[in-house]
Amino acid sequence: MKLKEIARIVGTEFSGNDIDIVSINTLQNASSNEISFISSSKYIKDIKNTTAGAILVDEKNIKLVPSSCIAIVVQNPYCEVATLSKYFAPKIEDDSLPHAKIGEGSKISDKAEIANGATIGKNCTVLAGVYIGANSKIGDNVILYPNVVVYRDCTVGNNCIIHANTTIGGDGFGFATNKLGEHKKIYQNGNVVIEDDVEIGSSTTIDRAVFGTTYIKKGVRIDNLVQVGHNCEIGEYSVMVSQSGIAGSTKLGRNIVLGGQAAIAGHLEIAPFSTFAARSGITKSIKESGKTFAGFPLMEHRVWLRLQSKIAKLLK
Repeated sequence: MKLKEIARIVGTEFSGNDIDIVSINTLQNASSNEISFISSSKYIKDIKNTTAGAILVDEKNIKLVPSSCIAIVVQNPYCEVATLSKYFAPKIEDDSLPHAKIGEGSKISDKAEIANGATIGKNCTVLAGVYIGANSKIGDNVILYPNVVVYRDCTVGNNCIIHANTTIGGDGFGFATNKLGEHKKIYQNGNVVIEDDVEIGSSTTIDRAVFGTTYIKKGVRIDNLVQVGHNCEIGEYSVMVSQSGIAGSTKLGRNIVLGGQAAIAGHLEIAPFSTFAARSGITKSIKESGKTFAGFPLMEHRVWLRLQSKIAKLLK
């Protein structure tokens, strides 16, 4: 889409080259043919090094836009990202894509549905009710139990097991709210990549990225009824127990353990080999590896045990 057309859609004008824009991306990752945005003061640090071709920006931040970028000035950049995201969303299914490819030795139920453009590797088992979306890739020796859904453009590695009713690549919980309190959908145009040797339980949801990728790294074990938000990264060999959840854009190091109903807020980084007891509430990044935590507010597990002991004594 031409930048002039983008300016028309968001109700503004611009001066500069009418370049082609192929997608939306973050300030950190945008290339010269992508448009980015500033939605919060915490992202201002990224603007000086961005290589984005254009940036949606409000009046107060226009002076921060580097000379290499074209500024598109709007009242609410985040709302206008929501507006534009629909225009860059791919088709849910695309009949122009080639028929799905099925590898040697794979068994596909007659009641499964495989969209055009999908690829399934060797020796896979795909049971009834499974849906595999356009351009998705399933590796070798994968088992997809009944009613598993893999949305478009997502990847499942080799030797993975995904149990019944789990959804890979559903839309993340993304919307922009205007001054009237109305919510505008942000189309989630990224994907999910699940690496090799991952097992995921029943009725778990792993959301696709807004742009970019939600990663589930090698060897991860995810229980039933777990929520992984958009743009998260789950490090190698991590374990997530039932009803735990991670908000968007949080990154877990390797060998993290989340107990049942533990919850992690968004945009955090968790150091490798951290363990969180059941019902832990993690609201800040964890920078030191190898510690065990519990409670909310979060504290080291040994301190939490002492606190519970003192509370018990007060009740006697």
